[in-house]
Amino acid sequence: MGMNGAIRGGVHTAQQHDSAIKHVTGRAEYADDITEPMGTLHAYLGLSEAAHAEIVSIDLEAVRTAPGVVDVLTAKDLPGSNDVSPVGKHDDPVFAEGRVEFWGQPMFAVIAETRDAARRAATKAKVEYRALRHVTDVAEAIAADYPHVIDPLKLERGDVGPALEAAPHRLKGSLRVGGQDHFYLEGMIAFAIPGEDDEVTVFSSTQHPSEVQHMVAHVLGVPSHSVTIQVRRMGGGFGGKETQPNLFAAVAAVAAKKLGRAVKIRPDRDDDMSATGKRHDFLVEYEVGFDDDGRILAVEGMFAARCGFSADLSGPVTDRALFHADNAYFYPAVRLVSRPMKTNTVSNTAFRGFGGPQGVIAAERIIEEIAYALGKDPLEVRRTNFYGAEGRDVTPYHQKVEDNIVNRVVDELEARAEYARRREAVLAFNAEGGVIRKGIALTPVKFGISFTATWYNQAGALVHVYNDGSIHLNHGGTEMGQGLNTKVAQVVADCFQVDLEHVRITATTTAKVPNTSATAASSGSDLNGMAAQNAAEQIRGRLVDFAAEKWGVAPEQVVFEPNVVLVGNTRMSFPEFIKEAYMARVHLSAAGFYKTPDIHWDRAAGKGRPFYYFAYGAAVSEVSIDTLTGEYQVDRVDILHDVGRSLNPAIDKGQIEGGFIQGVGWLTTEELWWDDKGRLRTHAPSTYKIPLASDRARIFNVDLADWSENREPTIRRSKAVGEPPFMLGISVLEALSMAVASVADYRQCPRLDAPATPERVLMAVTRLQGASGAAA
Repeated sequence: MGMNGAIRGGVHTAQQHDSAIKHVTGRAEYADDITEPMGTLHAYLGLSEAAHAEIVSIDLEAVRTAPGVVDVLTAKDLPGSNDVSPVGKHDDPVFAEGRVEFWGQPMFAVIAETRDAARRAATKAKVEYRALRHVTDVAEAIAADYPHVIDPLKLERGDVGPALEAAPHRLKGSLRVGGQDHFYLEGMIAFAIPGEDDEVTVFSSTQHPSEVQHMVAHVLGVPSHSVTIQVRRMGGGFGGKETQPNLFAAVAAVAAKKLGRAVKIRPDRDDDMSATGKRHDFLVEYEVGFDDDGRILAVEGMFAARCGFSADLSGPVTDRALFHADNAYFYPAVRLVSRPMKTNTVSNTAFRGFGGPQGVIAAERIIEEIAYALGKDPLEVRRTNFYGAEGRDVTPYHQKVEDNIVNRVVDELEARAEYARRREAVLAFNAEGGVIRKGIALTPVKFGISFTATWYNQAGALVHVYNDGSIHLNHGGTEMGQGLNTKVAQVVADCFQVDLEHVRITATTTAKVPNTSATAASSGSDLNGMAAQNAAEQIRGRLVDFAAEKWGVAPEQVVFEPNVVLVGNTRMSFPEFIKEAYMARVHLSAAGFYKTPDIHWDRAAGKGRPFYYFAYGAAVSEVSIDTLTGEYQVDRVDILHDVGRSLNPAIDKGQIEGGFIQGVGWLTTEELWWDDKGRLRTHAPSTYKIPLASDRARIFNVDLADWSENREPTIRRSKAVGEPPFMLGISVLEALSMAVASVADYRQCPRLDAPATPERVLMAVTRLQGASGAAA
C-alpha cells in the first residue's frame, strides 16, 4: 500500500520516468534492438547528387550486381502511390521520377543481405543529370519569383496604414532566423515484417503512427486495416518524426511484401540529415509604429520561410508563426502575412514549437528595437505592451486572451532573479570598457495550446483491468523520452487509486487505438491523459454499479481508497474486488476518447479560437562575450514557467530545462549551410554544433509557477510543457545583443541574426565599433 494513506505515484507527484533506468543502462529497446527474424534483409537509399535537374538516364546495373544485393526498388516497383505527402498535395514522392528537386533526394533503394552491402551498393549508380536552375535561400527564392508551396495566410485586425502614419515613431527592420536539425539521438529507422495476404507490420520510429499507417497503405495500394504500425519508444523526435518516417516505413514495407522477408532500413547520420526535413528558417520583415512610452500602435510583418521542394507541413508551420508573432503583446492594429517559399532543398517539417518560435522571436526583436530607439530597458517596453484588460486582450487572429498571467510570472521572476540589481551591475561592468562585455535580458512567452487543424485535437485510449487487478494501458500518444507514458499511467493509477506499478504501459500500436493524432503541438498529455481517464472512468462506473447492486448500498457508498475498495462496511483489496467483479461478468475493458472542446478556426477569414488555452513562462539570462573573438558563455539562467497543476513536476522540469537548452542551440550554435551546388555541408556532428553539457549556464535555476491552475478543465488542470519553454532561449540571444550594443553605448539595436554564432557576434561588434567611431 502507498505510504501515509496515499497511492504511490499518483498525479501531481514527482515520479521517475518509466524507462529512466532502462535508458541509462542500455536496456531500453528501440527499433534497432528488436530481434531480427531469420532472413532479415537491409535497405539503403540511393540519393541524388544534384539540387535541381532532369534525370536524363539512370543506370543501376552495377548496383544490382554488387555483392549481397537482392533487389533494387525504384518508383515503378511501388504497387500503389509514389507519394507520401502528409497534406494530400501529391508532391512528396518516395522515389524521384524524371526530375530531382534537392541534393539528397531518394531515387531508389537497395535491398541486400547486410546493411553494409546495401550501403556500399547504393553508391554505384550511374546517373546523368541535366542541370536546372536552383535556389536554396529564401530571399533568393523571392527574388527568383519561386512559387509558394501552399497558400499564404493573412492575419489582420484594425487599420494598419493610418495607424502607422499617425504614430509618433516608426521603424522598419528585417530579421533572419536560421533553421535547425532535429538531431535526435536515434535516427530514422523502420523494420517491416510481412504477414498473410496483404498484411504487414512495421516497427517505426515515429510520432504519428496513424499517418505512417495510412501512407504505407497508400504506397502498397492496400486498405489501412492491412497495415499495423508499432512504436514502443523513440530516441528523440522533436517533430522530425511526425511526417518524415513515412518514406522509410513505405520503403521497408514494399520491400518486405515484394520479397517475403523482413526488411530494415536505417540511414547513416549524414544521409539522415541530408534527406530529412528540418526547422524552417525565416526571413522576417517588420514595420512598427509606437509612442514616446514605447507603446506599440501598429505592426506590419511579412514572414517568409524556406520550405523546401514540397509542402509537407509548411502551411500549418507558417500559419503558427503568425499566430505567435504577437507573443505576449497587444497590437492595436496589425497585419501579418506568411510566404511559404519553395526552394531546392529538403522539404522542411515540424520542429518543437512548429513555427511558433519564429513568430515569437520577431515580437521580441520589435520590443528590442523600440527599447534601443527610446533608450529604455526592454523589460519596461515589454510591460507597457503586455496583454491586459478589456480592449487590450484580443490577438491578431481575434481570439480573446482570457487566462493572462504573464504579468505575475514576469514580476515574480524579476524579483527572484534580482533582475534590476543585476542589470545595474552589468551596465557598471560594461562602463569600465574592458574586452569582456556582459548582457542580461528577461523575455516572456505566451504560447497557444492545440493543433491549429481542429480535427487533430482528438485522442483514444484502451484500458484493460485483468482479473488479478493489474491494469493494461494503451493510448495513441508516442513516447520519445518526454515522459508521456508515465504521466498518462499516473492518471489511470489515480482513477483506480492503485499504486503506479500496477499499471503497465504498452507500445503504441495502430491495432489497438485507431486514427490517432501525432504526438505533437505539446498536446500529448492533454489529449491522451483525458482519453485514458475517460476509459478508466467507464470501467470504474461499471464497478460502482456492480458493487452497489451486489452489496445493496448506494453508489456513493462505493469508495476507492488507496489500493482498497470500501463498499458500505465491507473492505476489500483492489485485486479482491476486481476478482468479484470478474466472477459477476462485469466488463473490465474500455476504449476511451477525448476531443478538445470550444476550439474553431476559419483560415480564410483569419479568425477563430484556434487555442484552448495559453501557457506562460519567462527567463532571465546573463551572458559574457569576448569582443576580440566573438566567443561567449552563458553565465546564469533563471526560469519561471507555468505548467498549470503539474501532473509530474520532475518530468515537467526536465522538459523545461531540455526545451530551453535546445532553444539556445537554435539561436546560437546550430547553423545549417548549403554550398553553391545546393549541398547541405553541415550534415554530421563534425560540422553541426548542438549544445554540449559544457555550454549550459554555470548557474541554472528552474522553477514551476506552482500557484498556477489551468482555468480550463484540462487533465487535472495541468498545462502543456513540451514546446513553450523552447522560446525562453530568446533571452540568451537578447542578452548577447545587449553585450554587443555596449560597445556603442547602447545607441543602436545590433540586429543580431540567428544563429548568433561567435562569427556573427564578432561581426556585429566590429560593425558597431566602426559606426561608433564614424559618429565620433
